[in-house]
Amino acid sequence: GALCLPALALPYAALAALPLPPELSGAASTAQAVGVLAAIIAVHEAGHFSAARLQGIHVSQFSIGFGPELLRFERGAVEYALRLFPIGGYVAFPDDEPDCPYEPDDPDLLRNRPASDRALVVSAGVLANIAFALATLFTQVETVGLAQQVYRPGVLVPGVGEGSVAYSAGLRSGDVLLEVDGEALPGGQPSVRDVVRTIKRSNGSRAIRFVVRRDGERFPLDVTPQVAPDGSGRVGVTLGPDAEVTRTFPKNGFEALQLAAGEFGRLANGVVGGLTEIVFNFSENKDAVSGPVAIVAVGADIAKREASGLYEFAAAVNINLAVVNTLPLPALDGGYLALIALEAARGKKLPTELEQGIMTSGFLLLLTAGLFLIVKDTVGLVGL
Repeated sequence: GALCLPALALPYAALAALPLPPELSGAASTAQAVGVLAAIIAVHEAGHFSAARLQGIHVSQFSIGFGPELLRFERGAVEYALRLFPIGGYVAFPDDEPDCPYEPDDPDLLRNRPASDRALVVSAGVLANIAFALATLFTQVETVGLAQQVYRPGVLVPGVGEGSVAYSAGLRSGDVLLEVDGEALPGGQPSVRDVVRTIKRSNGSRAIRFVVRRDGERFPLDVTPQVAPDGSGRVGVTLGPDAEVTRTFPKNGFEALQLAAGEFGRLANGVVGGLTEIVFNFSENKDAVSGPVAIVAVGADIAKREASGLYEFAAAVNINLAVVNTLPLPALDGGYLALIALEAARGKKLPTELEQGIMTSGFLLLLTAGLFLIVKDTVGLVGL
């Protein structure tokens, strides 16, 4: 059996005040974002791995990424691998391998350990991501300060693609959208989502009327979206909150911890709130579910604008991964914990075939969803 990192379902709300770019932003910034994502995956899997090894539990594989191997070596009884695509990872145990070198009743096989030992191994990935998020935010506070945004009314247009319908209509980088189809935009991330939804829902049959502020002047501007390959509307812009950024620096280590903890709580609330919206109102929020391609695109845009923003990006993705993995769904850490809890309540193990069937079907479903998100995100990179 293996503990596998799922495809990431990253709601835009989880990014709080971070921008939402529709396209990758250059080789260097993309490499930085990929590096951050790979590090987060490595930390998650290292949590599982460390919890097992510290308890003397046999581990057979530790892998970061999927696809062709870039690096592989063996140390002791463990095979370590780094693979081409850093969109997941896994820690594998020899329990159910056909050539398992251990006796079936070996007390150091994961399946033969008490429920509490197995629960610690399963939950250690989430705990590692929480610790990494807090450490990242603490480092941010101590080095570049805690970025705090004061939102102004409207939605900022940081970028407009040359040759896009938005550019042809007269929209320019630096413009601020104050209204969309007669509805005022009070500001912040909710206003960004409102504009995104309006654009995506358009089928190109009518123009969207914006009220734009530029150099202190207000004027109306009509933009007729194009229809993207996925059927949603596109105008060729990047969007973000219009905000003034200030930085707070701590006076001492204790205040740094307070600021980091407060920011952790804000990001966690955003993640939980975003996931709640998706679960209970999926039809309205399905576009807010993103896979690794969109996550890298967000990180690349942040790195291009201001590298220090990667601290917040890394913390948000860590928290997202921790929250998603606690969901009691097959193939997620929460699914394994649910089975362990059920076993404890019954007082005996579930049939091995039943447990493997649940997890295998869940993993296949997760893999299918992940591939769908990758395709959706890649198509979506053509722009809003």
